[in-house]
Amino acid sequence: MSDKENIRLLALETLLEVEKKNSFVKDALHKTLYQKQFLSKQDRAFLTRLVEGVTEYQVRLDYVINAYSRTKVDKCKPLIRCVLRMGVYQMLYMDSVPNEAACNESVKLAKQKGFHNLSGYVNGVLREVERNLDQITFPEEKENLTEYLSVTYSMPIWLVEQMLEWYDKETVRTILAASVQSVDLTIRVNTEKTTIEALSEKLSADGIQVSTGDYVNEALHLENINYVKRLPGFKEGEFFVQDESSMLLYRIAAPEKELLRTGAEKLKILDLCAAPGGKCTHFAQKLGKQGWVEARDLSEKKVDLIKENIERLNLENIQTKVWDALVPDPERKEWADIVIADLPCSGLGIISKKNDIKYHLKKEQLTELSNLQRTILTNAASYVKPGGILLYSTCTLNPHENQENANWFLNHFSFEKVSIAESLPETLKGFQQEQNMLQLFPGIAKCDGFFISKFRKVTDRR
Repeated sequence: MSDKENIRLLALETLLEVEKKNSFVKDALHKTLYQKQFLSKQDRAFLTRLVEGVTEYQVRLDYVINAYSRTKVDKCKPLIRCVLRMGVYQMLYMDSVPNEAACNESVKLAKQKGFHNLSGYVNGVLREVERNLDQITFPEEKENLTEYLSVTYSMPIWLVEQMLEWYDKETVRTILAASVQSVDLTIRVNTEKTTIEALSEKLSADGIQVSTGDYVNEALHLENINYVKRLPGFKEGEFFVQDESSMLLYRIAAPEKELLRTGAEKLKILDLCAAPGGKCTHFAQKLGKQGWVEARDLSEKKVDLIKENIERLNLENIQTKVWDALVPDPERKEWADIVIADLPCSGLGIISKKNDIKYHLKKEQLTELSNLQRTILTNAASYVKPGGILLYSTCTLNPHENQENANWFLNHFSFEKVSIAESLPETLKGFQQEQNMLQLFPGIAKCDGFFISKFRKVTDRR
């Protein structure tokens, strides 16, 4: 058995775990790579691309398979379904793999896993696809826009329909195109331990392509990454993996101005849904002795992840607590100068990084999530001091979870809008919606899709 056959088998087993257990690809792939740490950089890259690619382009792959198979994909056995998708993906998207090899190795996989009786079916379908690669007919935009966008950008059709209700055709097309584009890794430099210049030089010396951030000074974009935890500076806590959209929360919160406004020696920050710790550690890092941060999340597992990052970054002005944000906490009534409510959401702004979100999400969840967010916002309102700041954010594009919930909050609680215009770089001011809201779109902004709104607690609405 060749090395590549072993890698394909690992890919198949990873995809099967996702298929059978309804796991997220990121988790299943991490498990495989952790168990197989001896793999070469080339093999890790091949495995990762095959698993993530099959997942990312699943709708498009299924469309092709269905065109040349009498048995539709959803009627196939899970293993055969995964084998077919892997074979078609290699033919369509992996130029380094000869079509002949994609077919042959897929048939071998079926046999290796005990499906000798279906190996002929696998061979027949893949050979038919191979013969017709240059003649595959995909949906036409002018004939059926929704199906065209769904198959072209491999997005479930119900989600395309939903996006077309929210935004115009060209915006949707741009968002969908960005969802299947490779993205670089963005990190936040821990300027308490190193400088942006020093870390850039260290990473560049290790063969990493480094470029500066677009919106936040301490952001760096990295390309040619193998394994994040093996990057120079990771163990030493010199950086945190975080998108620039998320880093903007600190800039928009403008805590330095709050210190001047209140005359306080130290600000109290409460992060309600903090794992893995990007925002809370950003505030702790930047404020230093002028801030105290309490970072919360739902489970011990999530809080342990925050603790791990706090320790790695060597931060002393931050504590953690296991707490369900849906449950009120009277002990924190009017305690915080700034409350960060970066809440659970549908995640439609980060599909390029978590490309199976689109398959796990159901339409009814959009309403469920919006209602859940309102419950947490109700609790969050009580934790803010009079005159204090509440930041509400999500990594989704759904207006019901974003603008509508922000307006709902204003109508139900004694808060006022706070202008964010002065906090935004010029290149992002076109994304401002109302004076206190920012909606970033992937493919249009140079970051994830993200929503941020800013409010100040008032004591009397009259």
